[in-house]
Amino acid sequence: MSEIRLDHVTKTYGETVAVESLDLTVADGEFVVLLGPTGAGKTTTLRLIAGLVAPDAGRLSIDGRDVTHAPPNARNTAFVFQQYSLYPHYTVYDNLAFPLRAPGRKLSREAIDAKVREVAALLRIDSKLGNKATRLSGGEMQRVAIGRALVRTPAVYLMDEPLSSLDAKLRESLRVELKRIQIDLGSTILYVTHDQTEALTLADRIGVLEEGRLVQIADPRTVYERPATTYVAKRLGSPPVNLLPAGSLGIADGPAATATIGVRPEDVVLGRAGPEGRVLTVEHLGAETVILVEVEGRQVHALAGAHDDHRPGDTVSVGALVDRVLYFDGAGARVAGSSAPVDAAAGA
Repeated sequence: MSEIRLDHVTKTYGETVAVESLDLTVADGEFVVLLGPTGAGKTTTLRLIAGLVAPDAGRLSIDGRDVTHAPPNARNTAFVFQQYSLYPHYTVYDNLAFPLRAPGRKLSREAIDAKVREVAALLRIDSKLGNKATRLSGGEMQRVAIGRALVRTPAVYLMDEPLSSLDAKLRESLRVELKRIQIDLGSTILYVTHDQTEALTLADRIGVLEEGRLVQIADPRTVYERPATTYVAKRLGSPPVNLLPAGSLGIADGPAATATIGVRPEDVVLGRAGPEGRVLTVEHLGAETVILVEVEGRQVHALAGAHDDHRPGDTVSVGALVDRVLYFDGAGARVAGSSAPVDAAAGA
């Protein structure tokens, strides 16, 4: 089994705690995405698993084997970096074959050739095998970088924002490719990103990191619909969740501990019961319309359909779907409301 397990792992740099008592298990064949801003501890977590840095405390295991103090080459991991890190003077074929030609692998020329062509076909770059790396597009170079990891058939893949340097269209295309490959191969992947779209579309489970701590881990729908804290709620959703004082938008009922309510833009209702507001901006985005309204002295995002006819300056009542409202206490932790009860152990 290609399982990754971290038990109470901590890593500090001077007075900075990069990873704090992290407990994380990535099951065999699972695609887990760690989400968080710069400095949340995402890359450090990957480097700890790969053996590029050593933990100050805790235990790491891969395939059930303790690798806490094992060197990188004894961990059977493949690391895909944000930058392509290709050999520019090599052809695509030689870049892909390079990991297989290491002295310790002792593979025949025929075996190397078969593996390179298999991976190239999987990544749809088989027509580029004779090209130098410098003659490739950005998307093709990233495919080769991913291919160099795939040819090794490691126990686990560690991916550090591999799509972040590509344009939006290429990112979308390669997200689809990467998920297809992971499903086809049944690979175990731990992937880090600050991009919520990547997290939502790729992950079997999303883990949200805040200053080195794992705040919540669950399937994408649970993390989006039942965030454990206001911090988690703000990590997912575009436009972002509206966080308002308790009692806003005429929502009077809620748990006694409620200090803040969260209303997703798609759950804001315009033109029905609620306090009056003024439309500030209207963005038509094709399939949907984003409307920014000032109400009760605060700005609220609402998501409407493609043919919404609101205009800046309009006066409109602003309410919400009460059964979709999120309730948070003074510390920012979600409290049970009309949705399912909070279960911290399950990350819900």
